[in-house]
Formats: sequence, C-alpha cells, structure tokens
Amino acid sequence: MAGVPLKRSGLYTAMAYLTLIVISIFCLLPFVWMALASVDSNAKLFLKWPDSITFDHYIKVFAEENGVRWFANSLFTVLSATILVMIISGLGGYALSRSKAWWKQPFLYAILLIRVLPSTALLVPLYKILLTANNGMGNMLRPLVGENYRSFMQIFGFIDGYLGLIVVLATGQLPLALWIMKVFFDGVPKDYEEAAILDGATLVQRIRRVLIPLALPGLAAAGLFTFMSAWGDFLLPLILLSSPELQTLPIGLFRAFLRVNEIDYGLLAALATIYLIPAVIAFSFARRFLVQTFSGGVKG
Repeated sequence: MAGVPLKRSGLYTAMAYLTLIVISIFCLLPFVWMALASVDSNAKLFLKWPDSITFDHYIKVFAEENGVRWFANSLFTVLSATILVMIISGLGGYALSRSKAWWKQPFLYAILLIRVLPSTALLVPLYKILLTANNGMGNMLRPLVGENYRSFMQIFGFIDGYLGLIVVLATGQLPLALWIMKVFFDGVPKDYEEAAILDGATLVQRIRRVLIPLALPGLAAAGLFTFMSAWGDFLLPLILLSSPELQTLPIGLFRAFLRVNEIDYGLLAALATIYLIPAVIAFSFARRFLVQTFSGGVKG
C-alpha cells in the first residue's frame, strides 16, 4: 500500500509533463510556420517544409515594400517612448517613494486606474485632444518655418507626426512604470544616500553615483515592459498616422495581409519574422542585464 501514492505521484507527474509538452508544441507551431514560410519559395497557409529555400521574401521586404522605413519608424518611436518613460518613471518613482505627502496613495491608485480603462474607450477624446494640440502647434510653426511646414509637422505634429505617437505611447505605459520604480525605490535603503551626503556629495553626484547604479535593475524592468508593450501596439499608429512615409511595421504587416490580390504568405512571414527580432533582442538583453546586476549586488 505504501507504493500506491508513489505510483500515483509518478503518473500525475508524467501527465503534467505531457500536458506541458502538448501546450508548448501548440504555442510554438505558429513560430515554426513563420520561420519556414519566410524562406519558402512557395509558401502556403499550412505548415510544410520549404519546396526550395530562398531569401527573396526578405529582399523584397527591404527593396520593394518600404520595409526599411517601416522598421526605422517603429524603432525610432518605440525607443523614444521607452527612454522618455524610463526618465520620467525614474524621477517620479524616486519622488513618490521618498515623499510622505497625504496625496501619494490616492495619486498612485488614480494613475493605475488609467491602465484599467480600455484603451479603445479613450480613442475619441484622445484624438480630439491631440487634434486641438496639433492645430495649435501648426498655427505656431507655420509662420516660423514657411515652406518647411510639412516636414516640421511630420516630426512635431500630434496628428500624423512622430511626436504625437511617442507621447501617447509613453503616456500609456507610464503608470505601471511609475509603480515599478516606486516599489523598487522603496526597497533601496536611505543609508546609501545619507552616507553620500555625509561624504559631501552634491545632489547631482548622489543621483549619478548612487541612485542611478542602484536603480538600473528597476529601470531595465520598466524599460523592457514599455518597449514590449509599445512595440506590439497596432491601434495607435493606425489611428494617429496616415502618411505612408510615417507608417510603422505593424501597419506594414496589416497592409501585406489585406492585399487585393492573393496574399503573399512568404512576404507576410518575412515581415513577421523581422517584426519579432527586436522584441527578442530586447528581452534577451534586459534579462541578462538584470541577472548580472542582481548577481553583482549580492556579491558586493
């Protein structure tokens, strides 16, 4: 009788592993299809081994499909939003952690409420606000830049401009980043700052030599979350950008899927593969950085 629980335990373990293997295969199949179809000369919707391996789909993305511009637009807007969020959340998280103001907790819950609200419900008022700001920006820039008005608005415009998309992407990710940094700074002892003050360090020296090195793991976590969320955003670029030269990689994928003629699955898979690479690199870099930073902190 003593062996029955062991047999049952072994059976349950085997069933658990089998279930995990089946789920993993189910999740990995789309990525396998994407990788194979991107180099298949005759790619189809179903999973199959390539008839002949070719890289023409990748060449077509960058040579004929504005792939370079789409990729550059996505990388520029997402990196800009990520850097902006890291700066603001680092400063704001530190201030919220060290402040003892009575309004701190209501403020934290109020900004977190922004994440609870569905983003689609905010699109109309958000677009109205951005349109008003864009008109004001346009009226200010038009007499100053003259013939360069169009180029300036593509950079500084809130509608159909880089600035508007960067600000909206950063605003959407900032509440959770603030929470991450606030909780992180709560775990940083004040003794380090007090020791630096006793050594005669100025505020700038304390920030540069004490706070920033200590905050790197939290900044990496906030930056990774922001980058992954902003990189995968499709709706905001679709709503805010209309000029072909400003469109991002998610919109390029959408356009490749909605062709009037037959869908080129090889081209679509190549676009999806290129779209996936920065997210994988960002995750790998941030994960390695976090592990190294925490290991160094423990050793020190």
